[in-house]
Amino acid sequence: MSNKSVLIVDDEKNIRLTVSTALESMEYEIASAVNGEEALGMLRERDFSLVLLDLKLPGMDGVEVLRTVREIRPETRVIIITAHGTVQSAVETLKLGAADFIQKPFTSSELREIVSRVLNDIATPARVNYQDDPGDRFVRINKQIDEGRLEQAEQSIRTTLSDFPERPEPYNLLGAVLELKSRWPEAVKFYRAALDLDPTYKPAITNLDRATSFSRAGRVVLEEPLSGPDGLPGDRRPNI
Repeated sequence: MSNKSVLIVDDEKNIRLTVSTALESMEYEIASAVNGEEALGMLRERDFSLVLLDLKLPGMDGVEVLRTVREIRPETRVIIITAHGTVQSAVETLKLGAADFIQKPFTSSELREIVSRVLNDIATPARVNYQDDPGDRFVRINKQIDEGRLEQAEQSIRTTLSDFPERPEPYNLLGAVLELKSRWPEAVKFYRAALDLDPTYKPAITNLDRATSFSRAGRVVLEEPLSGPDGLPGDRRPNI
């Protein structure tokens, strides 16, 4: 039996049941709340490893609940549940400290993957407190991708995203890595998040257009080109 606990906060009974059922096989301790006030009352009484928090709740909304969770339980990870088409609001929650977000409708396997990753991240050693320029970090991430170290690149990008949630680059880079790993729906999510922050960011525009096309043909663009069309340093072929 896992010693990790998950609190599901959603006003829709079918969502609470769906999420709870999807996580049963992972042997987490599961609890649920129907609104923000009930959830915060439970969090004040005990620790939870993770909160799955619907962004749109009656009364106190998800953003307000997230702010309070960060105050009273800063060690608790939060994954935002958001409806399709509200990526910009979900991106705002990342700036407030949410670990990630998942869009409805989602599959049980998608939910288990994101929960497992976020909870497993709790046990990883404290990351390096980088003092470098974000551009230097993007160069290192590109090198990791160049060398095929996609798992390391994904971890580096997620760290960078938490440090610079207002910049489009880490969202596009994360989308690119996920696409190279054939995780298409997640890739599209992060390309859209990049464009919510900067609708003119060309790598994300190119990547989203290709990833949502019928053939998905073309190159994964990691960064804005620094040279002509014969030698784009930021282009990678997706693994398809």
